[in-house]
Amino acid sequence: MTRTHWAAITAVVLALLFAGAATVASAGGETPAPRTPGTDSPDAGFARDMSVHHQQAVEMSFIVRDRTKDEGVRRLAYDIANTQANQRGMMLGWLDLWGLPKVVAGSAPMEWMRSDTDAASGHGSGHGGHGSGAAGDDRLMPGMATKDELNRLGELSGKQAEVFYLQLMINHHNGGVAMAQGCADLCTVGVERELARGMVDAQRSEVELMVDLLKKRGAEPLA
Repeated sequence: MTRTHWAAITAVVLALLFAGAATVASAGGETPAPRTPGTDSPDAGFARDMSVHHQQAVEMSFIVRDRTKDEGVRRLAYDIANTQANQRGMMLGWLDLWGLPKVVAGSAPMEWMRSDTDAASGHGSGHGGHGSGAAGDDRLMPGMATKDELNRLGELSGKQAEVFYLQLMINHHNGGVAMAQGCADLCTVGVERELARGMVDAQRSEVELMVDLLKKRGAEPLA
């Protein structure tokens, strides 16, 4: 079981404990219930954006699963798809719990990291440099593959598919790490911060693994 799986399990347990403590505190009248994050808060922004980011990782992993017979790459792809699909479900569930939309019309991706003001806490974010995608293409968030890159992955097979998948996923993970670190620094909901920290650690570890897999195939990460 990967560290990301443990992070997901821990997040669920913490969420249940968090909800139970809030109920008891509210019933006893001793302390106010935790404030629900706002629509423009880092908590909600991260949940929305990382859900989209994770969905593409799941899509790429399913593509390569059908384009190679290499068991090592197939296991990695399955692990990434399974873990990120579960985490995506958790984040979308939090948005439902908070009564917040999963899509906000007119809101640009990564605004919760670029904003000078933390809508939830009133503190400056200090993360203006993380939210920019590559200029001139259709990337929406850091590390995301373009439609052309996804189409190319679907056309390759064997070693070529393995190499291109690993290259795309390394970039994808690196972008995800930057986003997760932003939540670890800015989010106010403890269980969400813990999940984000788990993502940082697990995806950095997987990047090291993927770089090694590329080297064994005589390839390097994309520039």
